[in-house]
Amino acid sequence: MSPSSSDVSKPSFDKPLKLPLSQEEVDRINAHLRNLTPEQILEWAVEHVSGLFQTTAFGLTGLVAIDMLSKITSNPPPLIFVDTLYHFPETYELVEDVKKRYNRDVHVYKPDGCASVEDFEKKYGPKFWEADESTYDYVVKVEPARRAYEELGVKAVITGRRASQGADRANLQPLEVDSTGLIKLNPLFAWTFPFVQWYVDENKVPRNKLLDQGYRSIGDWHSTAKSADGDQGERAGRWAGKAEKTECGLHVDYFKMKAAAEAKGPAQLKEKTLAEQGSAPVVSTPPVEASA
Repeated sequence: MSPSSSDVSKPSFDKPLKLPLSQEEVDRINAHLRNLTPEQILEWAVEHVSGLFQTTAFGLTGLVAIDMLSKITSNPPPLIFVDTLYHFPETYELVEDVKKRYNRDVHVYKPDGCASVEDFEKKYGPKFWEADESTYDYVVKVEPARRAYEELGVKAVITGRRASQGADRANLQPLEVDSTGLIKLNPLFAWTFPFVQWYVDENKVPRNKLLDQGYRSIGDWHSTAKSADGDQGERAGRWAGKAEKTECGLHVDYFKMKAAAEAKGPAQLKEKTLAEQGSAPVVSTPPVEASA
């Protein structure tokens, strides 16, 4: 039987892709993936990309990808969760729900040398995010993620980013390669929030209970607030009052963040934190209301 015209016109790619990818190959891949559904993009990734993992903070888009993958393959890409130690209790509860619902293990990575908030604040001081937010992002998110990639042999990650989230994500492509050579696959890059919400409701996907309490986008408890009246931005409530901040660090230039953070030692950072607060250390805890 001769191949159909659609098969003839369908581009072919190495299985697995040969790394590093040239910009020409990235452009060719994106030209193909742009016309596919999120499920088809995930199918393509499972078939073509080696060393593929999914990094997730268990936001709605990441949860949709987890659900889709559960229906695509019996051996989905492993999950990586960067535990900043400052997630809401509801987020930790959701992680357990997902593990049970999909029978999945999760690779959990925390700030280096810190198993608890007490460990972290002993090393850096309380409310470190107020003293040096950029370095905080590096220490609790970027460094643990890079450590995970190196220890687990990660070559590519599935993300939950979407173009409709705006800011730096407005021109998002289905596949990107960052400054470290890491491939980032964004299967739901073209979906708007209503599509995501529809899929979650239709497929009864587990979701964070805080979404029913007025929160729209959920990160660390200290940098997440309920969205204000009339604020319909998809990431409303994140980094409230900081219009210039749109990313947590995982999708910012790694080498620049690393260099800036390593120029400051933990002792110096802790001293700065305590000096700015001018009080004895108190272990930071999430607001009672969020867990009510």
